[in-house]
Amino acid sequence: MKRILFTLVIGLSILACTDDDNNNGSSANCDFETLISAEQYQNGTFDQLEINSLEINGDCLKINFSSGGCDGNTWELKLIDSEDILESDPPQRNLRLSLKNEELCEAYITKELTFDISNLQIDGNEVLLNITNSEQNILYEY
Repeated sequence: MKRILFTLVIGLSILACTDDDNNNGSSANCDFETLISAEQYQNGTFDQLEINSLEINGDCLKINFSSGGCDGNTWELKLIDSEDILESDPPQRNLRLSLKNEELCEAYITKELTFDISNLQIDGNEVLLNITNSEQNILYEY
């Protein structure tokens, strides 16, 4: 009886640890969080970049983009939501990819990063994400 109880306690402990490890406060394993800030959306650092493609996998928005620089290792990137929800069908949110780029080289670098967009969910099951500095949009279904 003690052996069965011990095995049960150990098994439940392992499941609890595994569940916590896989659910670390976010349903997505993305590179960055999405920031919701009207002030930063309007006044953030927006150095020149070109968004090549957008793709959603689960709660991650994958953005492939390019900009000039040396190697891109010092770039500071943020995906910023304007806080506004546009009443349409489907509803829409405006976002901007913010790049702070102080590299003074002439190479053209392409990178791909993912952003957790789960905090952009609203009532219903979809929202259209307008990436304003790329003139592209993508439908987020959840």
